[in-house]
Amino acid sequence: MNAPVHRFETQARLPDLDAILPGLTEAFAETAAQHDREASFPAENFRRLHDANLLALTAPARLGGLEADLPTALKVISAVARGEPATALVLVMQYLFHASVEGRSGWPEHLKQRVIGEAITHGALINALRVEPDLGTPARGGLPATIARRTPEGWRISGRKIYSTGSTNLTWFVVWARSDDAEPLVGGWLVRADTPGVVIEETWDHLGLRASASHDVVFENVLVPLDQALDPQPVGAPPPYPASFAAWSAVLTSAIYDAVARAARDWLVEFLANRKPANLGAALSTLPRFQEAVGEIDGLLLSNRVLLDTAARGEVDGVEASLVKHLVTENAITVVEKALKLTGNPGLTRLNPLERHHRDVLCGRVHTPQADVVLTSAGRAAFASLTS
Repeated sequence: MNAPVHRFETQARLPDLDAILPGLTEAFAETAAQHDREASFPAENFRRLHDANLLALTAPARLGGLEADLPTALKVISAVARGEPATALVLVMQYLFHASVEGRSGWPEHLKQRVIGEAITHGALINALRVEPDLGTPARGGLPATIARRTPEGWRISGRKIYSTGSTNLTWFVVWARSDDAEPLVGGWLVRADTPGVVIEETWDHLGLRASASHDVVFENVLVPLDQALDPQPVGAPPPYPASFAAWSAVLTSAIYDAVARAARDWLVEFLANRKPANLGAALSTLPRFQEAVGEIDGLLLSNRVLLDTAARGEVDGVEASLVKHLVTENAITVVEKALKLTGNPGLTRLNPLERHHRDVLCGRVHTPQADVVLTSAGRAAFASLTS
């Protein structure tokens, strides 16, 4: 039996972001170090986001969401990540799914209404579980080992997923799997997290984004209804999501790490302004070499802002969107590394946030698409243009 359908007669109103985002950034920053040290999920951050009506920011208006555009989503993600980036990563996954749900023909209407409705009413979170121990990242090819078996009562799903961001606090998993057909279909199966047979093994012990709860999730003969096979496709078929998904993913993912770099920059400027070595008799900020270095940092962050804003407005193509993700991420890493070079031991002590920012910003390189794929694709496009 299907769960009750959620219907909303009117669209919610977009909150005053300029009024609420600074407070969210500040609140999230206050507990970020504790969550990092404990590797604990920042559940309170999501309660705040729910109270602020931001968990369905990009969901379709006809389903009760705010249907915000990419520049608006970018603004929110940047503010959240500046306070606590693991929170922002989970939120990016939420926004990507909500923004693309209308373009996914494999989603039955009642499931769209349920997933979005529960986000609005209860703060329910959703994410895709794709990576597997033997396969690695699906972006580099290969079939998932996770199997969905067709049975008279529904699909039975078995397998293991790793790096499952937000695992302990998700309501919905979209599990990348293959059917047990002679010619398998590959795609996402929608699984509610409290379904019998779902086991979370708390394995996440990472360098950065330690609060993201990216644990292993094991599926032991998990039963889901037949219509929760959302968009299985023959092997090699085009992806089921709309073309705009690539730009959204590139912008919002890299915005997390740009925001981390901005938080590092702000700490650095304050540190240099207040640090007064006895042998100098003045703040480090008075020295030209530090002024020049901060100028270089601000130049990199200006480049990031221009890149992100341009991509968010839809002024880049698919290859360029991937380049934006790569360039913004590398600029962000360079910013934090420059800050570390300037501060020496104080920057590396856990008493200060800079070493945490450094660990977090390095995680930007692991998100799809990765540097070699981005640059090779851009190079191929350049050579292809000679024959077009």
